Amino acid sequence: MPLYLRESDVEQLLSPEDAVQLVEGCFRRLAAGRVENRPRFRLGLDPGLLNVMAASDHDLGVAGLKTYAVSEGGARFVVVLFSTQRAEVLALIEADRLGQLRTGAASAVAARHLARPGATSLGLIGTGWQAESQLLCMRAALPELERVVAYSRNEEALARFCERFGAEAGEYNRDAAEMDVVVTITSSKDPVLRGEWLKPGALVCAVGANRIQSRELDNAVVERAAFVCCDSKEQAKVEAGDLVEPVERGVLDWLEVHELAEVVGGELQGRAQEDDVVLFKSLGIAAEDLAVGAVVVERARERGLGVEL
Repeated sequence: MPLYLRESDVEQLLSPEDAVQLVEGCFRRLAAGRVENRPRFRLGLDPGLLNVMAASDHDLGVAGLKTYAVSEGGARFVVVLFSTQRAEVLALIEADRLGQLRTGAASAVAARHLARPGATSLGLIGTGWQAESQLLCMRAALPELERVVAYSRNEEALARFCERFGAEAGEYNRDAAEMDVVVTITSSKDPVLRGEWLKPGALVCAVGANRIQSRELDNAVVERAAFVCCDSKEQAKVEAGDLVEPVERGVLDWLEVHELAEVVGGELQGRAQEDDVVLFKSLGIAAEDLAVGAVVVERARERGLGVEL
């Protein structure tokens, strides 16, 4: 019988530490060719968009999709899991919290493999819902973090975030940009991070913009980056304005863009020098949703959570 899991079930079953471990395993399986992943596509609603993304993870024995509608009422997310061995629906999962955690985990995995040795500070540009899991997952992956500086144009939201998560409030986005690891997690369509602000050795995780029309980074960030990677190169070519526009302007070549799985799987070194600036462009891929979703379903059955359909 398919299992239906609500947001409250996912909250009980998945921690930031879990998500980091599971997403790291996902990237290893991607590197080994054990996962098939398809980029997101979007269909029009009236008003809004229906987003669909799919993957198949042969080692986990699950295939499926995440789909979500964004309209005037906000956004609603669902992950549907199928068995890879038989024609069977395994589960339907409400996936707002699940998606939040896997997105934070992807940045944290990048930081674990690409941050300079001894990195102790984190800068966050953006303090919304997604920023919360970025911070929690970073702390899980990099326990040596000592300082977190956050910035938001919304002063009230910034104050609440800093009080809740023990962060310092930056007066300007540059304050957050001068840390060892810098995460951009905004809804801005225009750059919020300039390359000139970055210190030598910085890792940039650009997470917020996943539309070709939107950018969080100026060209100088890309120009300074000695190593550039993303979660899916195929998806980046149709979604990542932060990479597509620099390629079109000759600042970057797609041959210089790698996938994080190549680093996690040991095929590429990633960071070569301690002072290198490194860039990870996160878009969010279905393979990550499957990796955390499969374990959530397994734990739910063990603990008797969810509703059988």
